[in-house]
Amino acid sequence: MPDPIAQFAGARHISLETFRKSGVGVRTAVWFAQAPAAPLRDTLARVEMDHPEPGSASLHEEPEPGVVFYVYTLPDSGKVKRIRNNPKVRIAPCDIRGNVRGAWVDGRARLCEREEAEQGQNLLRQKYGWMKRFGDFFSRLRGRRQVIIAVQLS
Repeated sequence: MPDPIAQFAGARHISLETFRKSGVGVRTAVWFAQAPAAPLRDTLARVEMDHPEPGSASLHEEPEPGVVFYVYTLPDSGKVKRIRNNPKVRIAPCDIRGNVRGAWVDGRARLCEREEAEQGQNLLRQKYGWMKRFGDFFSRLRGRRQVIIAVQLS
């Protein structure tokens, strides 16, 4: 497939593969939302790199922003524990049962905090609508917290 990111455009689920300390992969079908591209920010970054202000840090030191997918889970889930030990992950589009429907793409996962976690939650609510809100409502009733995971593709 020429553009590995395009395969996720119509997908409702991704298979998120995290890795145990032994290196064995564990796959889980999860909901996801893709962060929108930021063309204005990228344009401004290129302008600042061409004409940096005196005393400002070089933007060349910043990692190139890639495609980011947001996933939510419970804080005590196996996914979270494995990501804390090893941020290397792979994702592929799949059906609700986890049957992979596309090519695997490598990435790095991180646990989100504050503003980024809220952004991830909002993107998931936009994508899944009432189903996500319904689940959130019952999670709150049961006193369960949610953790947002950002997967940045390589």
